[in-house]
Parts: sequence; C-alpha cells; structure tokens
Amino acid sequence: MNNIVKKIAYLVLLLMTSTISLTSGMVVASEQEAAPVPVPVFRNAMTGVEIDFSFGKKGEDTEATKHFMITGENIYNQDEDVIRVGADLYMTACSGCHGHYVEGKIGPALGDSYWTYPLGKKDKGLFEIVYDGARAMMGPQRNQLTIDEMLQVMSYIRSVYWDKPEDALWLSEEQRATLVPAEMPADFREALENAARDKAVREALDKAESDKVALENATQ
Repeated sequence: MNNIVKKIAYLVLLLMTSTISLTSGMVVASEQEAAPVPVPVFRNAMTGVEIDFSFGKKGEDTEATKHFMITGENIYNQDEDVIRVGADLYMTACSGCHGHYVEGKIGPALGDSYWTYPLGKKDKGLFEIVYDGARAMMGPQRNQLTIDEMLQVMSYIRSVYWDKPEDALWLSEEQRATLVPAEMPADFREALENAARDKAVREALDKAESDKVALENATQ
C-alpha cells in the first residue's frame, strides 16, 4: 500500500513539475514575442540634440513616412517610380551644390562610399543630415521639402550609388549581395584621375629632391 501511495505522490510531483516548466517556457516565449522594437531617435548630425519635428514644411503622412519614423528604413529605395520623382526633386533642391549626377560640386559627391558624416551611410543618418542640416553650406531642408519628399530624394541618391556593394549599408545583406552599382559620372572619374596624377607627380618630385639631397651629402 505504501509503495502505491509513494508512486502516486511521485507521479503527481512529476506532473506538477512538468506543468510549471511548460508554463514558465510559455511565459518567457510570450515575453520575448511581446518585446517592443526600439523606435529610432532622430538627432542633429552636429550637436546630437533630438530633432524637433514641430517645425518644417508639412505634408501628407504617407505609409513611407510612418514606416520610416518608427524604423528608420526607407521603403522607397529601389522603387523606380518614386526614384524618378526623387530625381526631379533632387535637381531642384540639391544639384546646385552636389552636382546634377551627385558627382559633387560645392558640396561633396553623394554616390560613393565616403561620407563627411559617417552616419550618412544609413538612411536614418542621411535623413538627419538632410532634414536638420550640418556644417558649412549644408543647411536644413525642412522648410523646402516635406519628410516624404526627402525620402524620395534619398531614394534617388541611393539609386545612383557607384561604389562597392558591400559598403551600401542602407541595404540588407541580401540586397547588397545582388546590388549592381551605377556607372560613375564622367566628371567624378576625371577628378579622381586628375587627383591620382597630381599625387604621382608630387611623389616623383619629392623623391627627386630627396635623391638630390642624399647625393649632395654623399659627395661632401
């Protein structure tokens, strides 16, 4: 009789332990699934102060703007229809400083992987620069463009990127793997070639001067 009671007690204890373990696992899984996704905080590229969106040109609260403000992801990227609109907006708002082909003019080129502000490598950072401005001639565009228009311009800028695919950090890893860079603008290529040629000339002159000094010292 005692053995039967012990077996029943053991089975009850085992059942209770399994139930508690299962319940705990469900609670943990539930908590993990319910964990909130952090909403990005947009800050000025120079000061780090949080951007006040109560100012600026008002526009339609599109699905793209809603998505961007809670994720920092621009769903207009690689949307050919939007890119065409973004190109027109870019020509009006940005080409005077950055060139008609984003090759750089008064301001830097926007189609390679070098960024004066490294945060521009991601769409959140590029938006912060465009919306709230940076140093020198890069003034805030919040009074000229709506947030949705900025996202359209950004989609155009990203579409003419001509550098290494692995440096296109605004794209997912899968998208980078299949990215075919755009053709480098002729003016930008010429500027690179001129800079390389000038560097080679300077290095040759420096070496000639160094060899001359070394020879004079050797004959003294």
